[in-house]
Amino acid sequence: MVSQPYRIYVERTDATKNMARFFAMEISSTLFGETCLTRTWGRIGRRGHSKAHHFDHEADAVELFLELTRQKRQRGYCPRQRA
Repeated sequence: MVSQPYRIYVERTDATKNMARFFAMEISSTLFGETCLTRTWGRIGRRGHSKAHHFDHEADAVELFLELTRQKRQRGYCPRQRA
């Protein structure tokens, strides 16, 4: 079981470059008791691509979650702007 929810959704938009991207991550438990980090990314308004990483320990999943979050923030991704 995952001890606390880990979920993030960030976007990166730049009208001058016709860029509208999203990146989402979530840590959850599988039916077999493994910890799973699922990443989804793509163009805003599209389904996007997904990749799942399976871990024996939640701490390993959290470590990857935080590292990927840091990388995305450095590249200019930020939480969705409210309308």
